[in-house]
Amino acid sequence: MTLSYSDRLHRVIPGGAHTYSRGDDQYPANAPEILVSGKGAYVTAPDGRTLLDYGMGLRAVTLGYADPRVNQAAIRGMEMGLNLTRASVIELEAAECLVSLIAGADMVKFAKNGSNATTAAAKVARAFTGRPFICVPRQHPFFSFDDWFIGATALKRGIPSDHHATTLLFDYGDLSSLQALFDAYPGQIAGVMLEPATTVGPCEGCTQADRLKPPDCAGCGLMPGNFLMQVQALCRKQSALFILDEMITGFRWHLKGAQHLFGVTPDLTTFGKGMANGFAVAALVGRREVMEVGAINRPGQERTFLVSTTHGGEMASLAAFLETVKIYQECAVVEHLWNYGARLLRGLETLAAEAGVAQAFEMQGNAISMNYATLDAGGEPSLAMRTLFSQEMIRHGVFMPWIAPSFSHGDIELEQTLNAARKALAVYAMALEQGVELFLQGPAIKPVFRKFN
Repeated sequence: MTLSYSDRLHRVIPGGAHTYSRGDDQYPANAPEILVSGKGAYVTAPDGRTLLDYGMGLRAVTLGYADPRVNQAAIRGMEMGLNLTRASVIELEAAECLVSLIAGADMVKFAKNGSNATTAAAKVARAFTGRPFICVPRQHPFFSFDDWFIGATALKRGIPSDHHATTLLFDYGDLSSLQALFDAYPGQIAGVMLEPATTVGPCEGCTQADRLKPPDCAGCGLMPGNFLMQVQALCRKQSALFILDEMITGFRWHLKGAQHLFGVTPDLTTFGKGMANGFAVAALVGRREVMEVGAINRPGQERTFLVSTTHGGEMASLAAFLETVKIYQECAVVEHLWNYGARLLRGLETLAAEAGVAQAFEMQGNAISMNYATLDAGGEPSLAMRTLFSQEMIRHGVFMPWIAPSFSHGDIELEQTLNAARKALAVYAMALEQGVELFLQGPAIKPVFRKFN
C-alpha cells in the first residue's frame, strides 16, 4: 500500500512537521499535505498544483520565496566558509547593521530561532535585575517553546511546575492587571515581555487611528493613552525591564520595528522571521548596560551564560539578512506591504458586505497585521466557518490560512485573491443559512494550544 505524504510525515516526525502551525489540524482537507517549492508569492505541491500563498513561511518571508538577490548573498556567505572557528566579518557587519537600525539597541546576540532569543531575553532580565518573575500577556499566544513559557499555557505535559512558576500572566491593554502583579510581587518582577501589537494594537480606542496607514504615535497628542507607553513607564518606575517581542512585527511594520511607530524604546527586543526573508536568523538586541551581563571582557563580573550557539554566526543566513535590509532600503518594501494590505483589507470588507456576511466575516487589525474573524449564524466565533473559507479559497487557487502579504504580492495577485474571495464568500453565505456541515469537506481546524489532540 502506498502511504500518503501525511502518513509518511507522521511516521518520522512527531506532529508531522517541525512547527505545530504546519500540522494537518491547522488546514482544511483540500490543502496540500506537503509542498515542494515556493517562488515569489506562490507555492507548488507535488501534484503540480500552484497556489497563491498568504502563509509566507509562517510570516517569515516578506520579500517573496526564493528572492534571487537574497539567495545569491547567502551563496556568497556559504562560499566564504559558512561557519568559521572565530567570529566572522559578516557576523560583525550584521551585528553593526542591526544595532544601527534599532533605536536604543547597542548590542546583539544572534540565534537560529525566536524561542532561543526570547528565552535569552528572560535570562538577561533576571540576571540584570536579580529578580525571578517575567510577566507576559495571556492574549499573546506564543513567546517560546521553552518550559518557562509553554508551561504557562494549557500544554503542561512533561514540564515540572517549578519551571514556569515564575511566569506571570496579565491582560494586554489593561494596565491595572499588570499593576496588580507588581503589587502582588513587590521588588520581584524582572521584566515584562509582550508583542507591540497583534491585530489588537496599543491604541485601539484612539480616534485618530487609521487602519490603512502606519500609526504615528510619537506625534500624537493622545500618546499617554498608548498602552506600550504605559507599560514602559511602569517598568521604569518599578526598575523592571521593558521587553518587546518583535518576531512578527519587526521588518514588517517598519524597518526600525513597530516600536519606532509606537514611540517607545524597550530595554530588550527580540527579532526573527522576516529579518532575513525566511533564512534562519533571530536576534536579541538591547542597551549595552543590560546586554553586557553576557560579556566576558569585564574583569570580576559574575558570568551569565547567554545564548551560545554553534550556528548563531552562520554566514549564509547573516549575509541573507544584510541583503534583505538593503532591499528594504532600496525598494520601499514596508510601504508596499502597508499599501497592498490596505487594498486587500478594503477589498475583502467590500466583498463580505456584497455577500451579505459582513456581520459574520470581519476583518480585524490594520493593513499590516490583518486577520479574518469568522462567526457562525449565532454570532459566535467558529473554527468550522474559518476552515470553510480557507477551503473555498484553496479551491480557487489561493492559500490563505492567515494573511501575511509580501513584496511579491502585486496587482495580479490582488485581483486573483479578490476573485477567489468573492466565490468563497458566496459559499460562506450559504453555509450560514443551511449549516456549515453541508459544505465542509473534512474536519474543522483546531487550536494549536489545546490540552488534548
